[in-house]
Amino acid sequence: MAVLDPFTLSIVSIVLLCLLGLPIGHAMIASSIFYLMLSGLDMGTAAEQLLNGMFSSYILLAVPLFILAAELMNSGTMTLKLLAFCNAFVGRFPGGLALVNVVQSVIFAGMSGSAIADAAGTGKMMQKMMTEGGKYPPAFAAALTASSAVIGPIIPPSIPIVIYALVSDASIGYLFLAGVVPGLLMGLVQATIILTSARRREFPLEEPVPLRELPRITFYAIPALMMPVVLLGGIYGGATTPTEAAAVAALYALLISAILYRSVSLSSIYDSLLSSARTTASIGMLIAGALVFNYVVTIENIPMGLSGWLGGFDLSPTGFLLIVIAILLALGCILEGTTILLIIVPVFIPTANALGVDLVHFGIVCVVTIMLGLITPPYGLLLFIMTNISGRPLSEIVREVLPFLMSLLVALVLITLVPDISLWLPRLFGYNG
Repeated sequence: MAVLDPFTLSIVSIVLLCLLGLPIGHAMIASSIFYLMLSGLDMGTAAEQLLNGMFSSYILLAVPLFILAAELMNSGTMTLKLLAFCNAFVGRFPGGLALVNVVQSVIFAGMSGSAIADAAGTGKMMQKMMTEGGKYPPAFAAALTASSAVIGPIIPPSIPIVIYALVSDASIGYLFLAGVVPGLLMGLVQATIILTSARRREFPLEEPVPLRELPRITFYAIPALMMPVVLLGGIYGGATTPTEAAAVAALYALLISAILYRSVSLSSIYDSLLSSARTTASIGMLIAGALVFNYVVTIENIPMGLSGWLGGFDLSPTGFLLIVIAILLALGCILEGTTILLIIVPVFIPTANALGVDLVHFGIVCVVTIMLGLITPPYGLLLFIMTNISGRPLSEIVREVLPFLMSLLVALVLITLVPDISLWLPRLFGYNG
């Protein structure tokens, strides 16, 4: 590759534009147009690729709808009902509030589909609950909240899985199912870390909720707990597509919050719509930039070139997956997860196909790896969010997050080496992979 060939210059321009403060989506669009100009190609192709990709992909509509559902939940009291339910059942154990943090992330994962939504929504509440009265060190509470939030995009619904389905053409329904057991495994390893360190660090015991209160707390939490049932039941019952299910989830969150819990006002609904629109616009511009830049990558024949290069090493499927994990973890330290899913992962898909790697299993491995990048120093977007929420230095939170990160890496290795962890549930519903 020549030092000053158009592709190299387009990569350099992306880096420079990002360093100057331009959002990466805008930088990719500008650099792709720059590449087309240098290559003597029609620069209008950039607009064609953007419009075709954004407006012909029905599945992309699921992204703003899942975001809206999470915003409506946070604006009402659905989240508080879920926290009370979790506390009633696991709060009584050593490190009870820490366990509540993990369990609520597992449950809330079935509603928001976003690690950022989990950390910014229930994460704020958990940080306050855990540090009130000096119960837990603020840095530990922040690290745990960041670590448990990565479960959100693994258990369905999942915005990253929707995006992976877009770039891979794998079944979104089977991908959703494939995330359930790995997500539960990630919650289990985090709970194990909490239980093993609770006595050593003298974490407090919460006052047990009387058994006579459990039916009442469960009753009030049932409407919120039914969200995943409504969502997944519609998809796997054949009544809705994943995109339609996302619309149903948003409507369900609105009706439950407004009518049953009576906890939202017109102004809070407006705020939810506004916040959802802003987040969607940000993600949408990133997707638009990736669609245009992926066209450049295709012109340069990068995926097939990489496939041929990796094929020269005579890799086994497991060896290939381990290399992909290493690359994605390294990139996760410096890049945002959606960018990696849209730009880097598609480059590996032809090789995965050639080696016979199941694309549903491959998708779960990629999404889990990318989510771990959210808590991997030095970038770790969730670490920065929790630094802002907790008011503690990043160095303290990094020190506390390392045991959780190590345990999640163990879970990732198991998910990678044992495909049945991901594929057992989809196969139960008829998947032939």
